[in-house]
Amino acid sequence: MKDFEEITSPLIQGSTSHVPEENSNSPVEQVALTVPVTDDRSLPVVTFRTWTLGTLACVLLSFLNQFFWYRREPLSITSISAQIAVVPLGHLMAATITDRVFFRGKWCEFSLNPGPFNVKEHVLITIFANSGAGNPYAIHIVSAVKIFYGKTLTFWVALIVVVTTQVLGFGWAGIFRRYLVEPAAMWWPQNLVQVSLFRKRRGGRAGGLTRNKFFLIAFVCSFAYYVLPGYLFPMLTSLSWLCWIFPKSVVAQQIGSGLHGLGVGVIGLDWSSISSYLGSPLASPWFATANIAVGYGLVTYVITPLAYWFNVYEAKRFPIFSDDLFSAKGQSYNTSAIIDSNFHFDSDAYDKEGQIYLSIFLVISYAASFACLAATVVHVSIFHGRELWELGKSAFEEKNTDVHTKLMRRYNQVPEWWFTCILSTNIVATLFVIEYYKSQLQLPWWAFLLACGLAFFFTLPLAVITATTNQTPGLNVITEYIIGYLYPGYPMANMCFKVYGYISVKQSILFLQDFKLGHYMKIPPRSMFMSQVCGTLISALVHLGTSWWLMDTVPDICDRTLLPPDSPWTCPSDHVFYDASVIYGLIGPRLIFGDLGYYNSINWSFLVGALAPIIVWLLHKAFPSQKWITLITTPVLLGATIYMPPATSVNYNSWIVVAFLSGFVAYRYHHDWWVRHNYVLSGALDAGLAFMAVLLYVSLDMEGVGLEWWGSKPDGCPLASCPAAEGIVIDGCPVIS
Repeated sequence: MKDFEEITSPLIQGSTSHVPEENSNSPVEQVALTVPVTDDRSLPVVTFRTWTLGTLACVLLSFLNQFFWYRREPLSITSISAQIAVVPLGHLMAATITDRVFFRGKWCEFSLNPGPFNVKEHVLITIFANSGAGNPYAIHIVSAVKIFYGKTLTFWVALIVVVTTQVLGFGWAGIFRRYLVEPAAMWWPQNLVQVSLFRKRRGGRAGGLTRNKFFLIAFVCSFAYYVLPGYLFPMLTSLSWLCWIFPKSVVAQQIGSGLHGLGVGVIGLDWSSISSYLGSPLASPWFATANIAVGYGLVTYVITPLAYWFNVYEAKRFPIFSDDLFSAKGQSYNTSAIIDSNFHFDSDAYDKEGQIYLSIFLVISYAASFACLAATVVHVSIFHGRELWELGKSAFEEKNTDVHTKLMRRYNQVPEWWFTCILSTNIVATLFVIEYYKSQLQLPWWAFLLACGLAFFFTLPLAVITATTNQTPGLNVITEYIIGYLYPGYPMANMCFKVYGYISVKQSILFLQDFKLGHYMKIPPRSMFMSQVCGTLISALVHLGTSWWLMDTVPDICDRTLLPPDSPWTCPSDHVFYDASVIYGLIGPRLIFGDLGYYNSINWSFLVGALAPIIVWLLHKAFPSQKWITLITTPVLLGATIYMPPATSVNYNSWIVVAFLSGFVAYRYHHDWWVRHNYVLSGALDAGLAFMAVLLYVSLDMEGVGLEWWGSKPDGCPLASCPAAEGIVIDGCPVIS
């Protein structure tokens, strides 16, 4: 075997349905090369260091990720940063804290320092930190209601919604863990990043430079550099050179803008614009990057420009790329005019105001979301259906186990009734809350149960995609589509249904991924369960508290009409969430995408999405020697632009370039460097940028200190948001005659 193999797809060696030999390794080659096959059960796991550093990491990541969530480039700081940063802290605590044993010989005996800082403590701290790494989707509800709709939502009701949506995922994780954690074929590529770091945390030297020193150097460089795009030279976020060449051309700026157009030739020299939305490009397998690049290229540079310049859906009346809602005259739609005093849809006012129009890119994005959902179900059925059936039959037997599963079975497992109790208690509590606070939440009891049913149905196929490709198609569009048809006119109910139907699936996938990480590193399952539950509760409180604080302290946050042009507090994700609540919740999809809607033809994308995996499967059967066909993952390809908007072309352009340099060039031609430094670099860039951004906000932004010059404009393409149709009058735009 060669020293390394390029990570392209899960390289399953033979059938996964046979019983492996007692000393067999994982049949997934990447796992076999990365994950240790030994276990030291004598190592302490749940220690004072675990609780202290785990809580600290969870709080910090929760605060930083929520802080960035409202910004133009919402950097997502993963637990890899915490994983690297806690190593010196753990060793410092081991060297300085007393090793005295308290209550020796009694049932409550414990020590603040049970010995050297060990890898199992390190893993559990990282799993704790993972809870703070993901933004609770329910925070969008708080932003939409308080900022965009201007309605009342109390802190405690918001906290209940956030906690119940997060915790609901535990139940689904418990039900499906035997299918998604124990089987070797479910290899969860993202976890190999962290396993590699765990195994190398005491790594040797490379040219006299240890991994910790490399992290420190990269951290300092990232920290210092972010002063440029974060304060002195914001245009580095999106270098849209076509706009500089054609400062008065609407078409050129639509083509060349990285923030408001197609972004031809645009690149960002800002790590926040590179890693926002899609995550760190340094952690993406090359085959998944290639699928995203192809899907993004087709949508952005083929379908969208053709649809716009052929004026499909009167596209030229509006910007080519926008997440706003428009009237027939190209103006921003007056949403408040169609809401009555009871926070309900006013159909008479809607008839008077006229129908809502969308930018062509947003229409195509919704079509891609529909296609992606159908493709997910069909892809998992035809490519993994037999495997899942075998897993289902063998779940009660001693089959389909590799060495890692056999080692983990020596520990006390988490009883099924723990998950069942959490699931049933959460469902009962949520039913009580939505009935008691019905005036604020609007969600009927039957709708919540329907959301749970959808989450249960889609958890398995979506988790299979994540476990094998490192990409997770979303349920957000289909959930709001369904409740919008069944219960139109109630935007708050639509938003609640979406978060209960979607975030519980997303959260369950995160729990399953953490369980697999603990599975690889031989962490007792009950210890993992404890850290996940505690981390989730802490994270929910910190996320909501940070959100509440920012909404109270940042003037005009999220209001693009009142914010300065160079303000970073534009809340792109919350704008998209709010628009969706208007489209699907307030007005209802029937008047937008249904039989009474202007955009009803995009429903054909469901059929396109269902047929796409079948075509790939038939090509694979017809040309079995063409191995590249098996690398086509249609849910990832069709869902490539699922984050656009709020993500923009500069995010995708920059991400694809860096992912190519890391996952293909560095991995193939500089493999030793890649193994030692790739993931360390990712964590250092995240951490350095995050701390500098908070420092800039506290020291300068809150004091109103800013710079005004040519480079302070983030994009430099003021005409990119203008329409291209004749006779449309928009402030700041030339009127085309």
